[in-house]
Amino acid sequence: MKNATLRQLKVFEAVARNLSFSRAAEELHLTQPAVSIQVKKLEDHAGLPLFEQLGKKIHLTPAGEEMLHSSRIIIQQFKEVEEAMAQFKGISSGKLNVAVISAGDYFFPRLLVEFARCHPGVTLNFGVCNREELLDQLTDNLTDLAIMVRPPLDMDTEHEPFAPHPYVVVAAPDHPLATKKRIPLSRLVREPFVVREKGSDTWSSMEEGFGAHLAELNIAMAIKSTETIKQAVIAGMGVSFLSAHTISRELQVGSLRVLDVQGFPLMLHWYVVHRRNKRLTPVAQAFKSFLMSDGAALIEQTIGYRPKSTASAKGPRARLSGLK
Repeated sequence: MKNATLRQLKVFEAVARNLSFSRAAEELHLTQPAVSIQVKKLEDHAGLPLFEQLGKKIHLTPAGEEMLHSSRIIIQQFKEVEEAMAQFKGISSGKLNVAVISAGDYFFPRLLVEFARCHPGVTLNFGVCNREELLDQLTDNLTDLAIMVRPPLDMDTEHEPFAPHPYVVVAAPDHPLATKKRIPLSRLVREPFVVREKGSDTWSSMEEGFGAHLAELNIAMAIKSTETIKQAVIAGMGVSFLSAHTISRELQVGSLRVLDVQGFPLMLHWYVVHRRNKRLTPVAQAFKSFLMSDGAALIEQTIGYRPKSTASAKGPRARLSGLK
C-alpha cells in the first residue's frame, strides 16, 4: 500500500459510496474508464479485490469494507490539513508571538489592536521586557518577532527599521535648566541623573547619545522602571534621558519639560527583528509587513510627535515638533 495515492483513495471512496462506477465518474468529472483504472491500481497495491459484482450490482468485499473505513480517515485528515493551510494563507487564524522592549509598551498595544482588527481570528501573545530578556527570547526561539531599538550584532538576525525613535533629556518644569537654550553637555553632566539600569535599551541609547561624556555623568540613581524614573524627575530628584515615546502624557500636562541640549534629541529607530533561519508563520509575516507599512504613522498618532530630520556629527538625528 506504500505506493497508493490520495487520488486513488478518493476515487475508490466515491465508487464505494455510490456503489456505481458511472455515478462516481459523473461526481468526479472523470470518464468511467479513468475511474476503473484508478480502482484497479488501488486493488493492485492492496493485492486483493475491493469490489465484487453480483448480477448487475457491485458490492464491497471484506477487504473493500476495511479499505473504505481507512480511506475516509485519510481523506478527512488531508481535508483538515488543507483547511488549516487555507486559514494561514488567509491570515484568518493562528498565533502571533511578539515581544517588545519596555519603551514600546506605551504605543505597541495600539498597533496590535489595529492589526487584530484586520485579522480578527488571530491570537496575540505579547510580552514586554528589557533588552537582555528580549535577546534571550530570540535565542531560545520563544518569540517570532522582537521589537527593539538596537538589533544584536552577535546574533544571526534579520532586522528592518520601521519607525523613528527619539530620545530626549527631561527635567521638572521648575528645574533651573528648563528655560535655558542650547545647553552644552559639559553643563548638563553636572546635574544628578536618574537613569535606567545597565543592560536596558535606554542605557545603551544613552551610551550612544552621550559618548565620551557618559563617564562624566553624575548618576544619582539607577531604576528599572521608566514610570518610577518619571516620578522621580517630576519630584525634583534630577534629570533623565528617556525615550520621547514614554513621556507624551507628562509633556501634555506639563509635568515634565524637554531640555534644549546641544546634540539632542538623539534620533534612533524602531526595528522588527527575527532569527535569520526562522521560517515566519503567515501571521508573523503579515504583522511584519503591517509594521513596515503602517507602524510609523500609527506610533505618531498614538504618541503625538513628528520628528524633523537634521544632521549631526553622531549620525542621523532629529528635532521634535509637537513636543512642548
